[in-house]
Amino acid sequence: MSDQAHLSPEDESGAARFQALLDREEKIEPRDWMPDRYRKLLVRQISQHAHSEVVGMLPEGNWLTRAPTLKRKAVLLAKIQDEAGHALYLYSACETLGTSREETIEALLDGRAKYSSIFNYPVPTWADVGAIGWLVDGAAIVNQVMLCRCSYGPYARAMERICKEESFHQRQGYEIMIKLAQGTPAQKKLAQDALNRWWWPSLMMFGPHDSESTHGNQSTEWKIKRRSNDDLRQHFIDMTVPQAEFLGLTVPDPDLKWNEDRGHYDFGPINWDEFKAVLKGGGPVGRERMAARRAAHDDGAWVREAAIAHAEKRKARQHAAAAE
Repeated sequence: MSDQAHLSPEDESGAARFQALLDREEKIEPRDWMPDRYRKLLVRQISQHAHSEVVGMLPEGNWLTRAPTLKRKAVLLAKIQDEAGHALYLYSACETLGTSREETIEALLDGRAKYSSIFNYPVPTWADVGAIGWLVDGAAIVNQVMLCRCSYGPYARAMERICKEESFHQRQGYEIMIKLAQGTPAQKKLAQDALNRWWWPSLMMFGPHDSESTHGNQSTEWKIKRRSNDDLRQHFIDMTVPQAEFLGLTVPDPDLKWNEDRGHYDFGPINWDEFKAVLKGGGPVGRERMAARRAAHDDGAWVREAAIAHAEKRKARQHAAAAE
C-alpha cells in the first residue's frame, strides 16, 4: 500500500506540496510534509553513512602510532578528525527526521543497523592505509557527490562539506600510493598487494546490481539518489583504472579491458556471496570492529553522563536567572 493511500485531506495537501517540491527540484525541509517511507529510507541511509564514518576511524586509528613519519601521523590524525565531524553532521541530519542520535547508535550496537561492509576487512600494512584513501574514499566520493543534490535539504547540505573533505582524503591516499609505487621494489610490492586486497571490496561499496537493489527505485523516484548502483560503479572503474596505470600497478581483474563500442571498461564478475557474508558481519574483522565500537560506547558513558549533567545545571541556572 502506498504512503498516499487513505490520507486525510490535510495529508493529501501535504503530499501534493511534497511532489511539487520534487518536481521543481527544490529541497524537502524538516518542517515539510513527507511520506513515512521517505523518512524511513532517509534515516536508514543517513544513519548507515554516519555509522560507517565512525567505524571507519577504527582501522586508521590503529595506524596513528605506526605511520612512517610525523607528517604522515599528522595527516592521518586530521583525516580521522574529519570523519568524526562527518558522523556528527549525519547524526544531526537524522535528528531533523525525528530520530535521536541515541536511537540510531543503539540500532547499530544491537545489530539492527549496518555500516559499510568495506570496514570489515583488515588493514595489515601502511600501503593498505593508502589504498583505503585512494580506493575506498574514491568510491565514497563517487557515491556521495550525487547526494549533494539529494532532495532532502539537511542531508544535501551536509554532503557538500563532507565531499570537499573526502576529496582531500582521496588525494592523501593516492599520494601514499605514488610514493610506494615509485619507491623500492619491496614498497611497490606492498602497493600492489594492497590494490589486490581492496579492489573488489571497493566495487562492492556501490551495493548490489540494480536488478537486485531493494530500495534503489524508490530512492531514485524521490530523488534521494540520482544515479544507479551499476552506473556509479562503472564511473568509478573508468576513473580509477587510468590512475592504477599511472602508478604502474595492475588491477586484479583478468577480465578487465576497454570496450571501444561502449566507451567504458568491461570487468569481471563480483563475488556477491562474499559481499552478503561481509555485510552481515562475517568479514575477516567484522566481530572485532563491532566489539571495538561497543567498547568505545561503554567507555564513553561517563562523558555522556557528565555532559548531560552539565547541560541540566546550566539550564537550571538560566531558569533561576530568568525568574529573578
